[in-house]
Amino acid sequence: MDNVIELQHVHKSFGGFHLKDFSMTVKKGFVTGFIGGNGAGKSTTIKLIMNLLQPDSGTITVFGLNYKEHEKEIKQRIGFVFDSNVFYEHLTLAEMKEIVKRPYVNWNDQVFNDYVKTFNLPLTKKINTFSKGMMMKASLALALSHHAELIIMDEPTSGLDPIFRRELLDILHQIMQDGDKTIFFSTHITTDLDTIADDITFIHKGEHIFTKDVYEIEEEYAIVKGGMELLDQETEQEFVAVRKSTYGFEALTANKARIEDIFGDMVLIEKPTLEDIMFYTKKGAKAACLT
Repeated sequence: MDNVIELQHVHKSFGGFHLKDFSMTVKKGFVTGFIGGNGAGKSTTIKLIMNLLQPDSGTITVFGLNYKEHEKEIKQRIGFVFDSNVFYEHLTLAEMKEIVKRPYVNWNDQVFNDYVKTFNLPLTKKINTFSKGMMMKASLALALSHHAELIIMDEPTSGLDPIFRRELLDILHQIMQDGDKTIFFSTHITTDLDTIADDITFIHKGEHIFTKDVYEIEEEYAIVKGGMELLDQETEQEFVAVRKSTYGFEALTANKARIEDIFGDMVLIEKPTLEDIMFYTKKGAKAACLT
């Protein structure tokens, strides 16, 4: 089995939001970054993957299995890390562990204790005394202690300081070394994916824009800068979106090779960030709505 998660032609509508004909895959043994702006559909997609929401139509499989017949088996194999506190704050971490471990047939106290030691977490202090960083470490320790094969992370670095965010990414890098785990990492802090992600799935307004490996993105996408005299109605159509100023233009292309053929050395071509891709895609979508 090459794909751990598969969504095929999924539709979901509620409260004015629409996930439209959404298809995506997450490959086994890789880190897939899931990006999109606020309200793009990231949390809805994760809830569908976790069977917390059901699709209006389309199919969802995890480990090649469907939830209707295999929900318990699927959830035994998933570890979920939230961005918000889901613990009983009046309990200690040791007490919380006793609650969390009950459903998992493969729970391993030794693994949990090893992570507690590695993360320097206090077992006997109440969770309401934990910092956000400690909460995230505790959530990760609990998610990893039943030998989960798939780790789903919903905005895990939101609200964390840069030093701890880097520490968390180092932890995730270590987790991936055995090759048996898969991470699906939803975030709006796209720089967190620069050092860890193998693939990127981009969602915008409930639509799947792309799933590509990071090398494909580098090969295909580029920021292009040049003088306004190079733009006309025809050449402007070559870009996802364009920003114009008195000094010239800056634009995003999804076909770097074509832009190089058209403009040659008359333009400056730079590597875009994931944030650039999100920004210009949103800008291009707005412009399309106005025409």
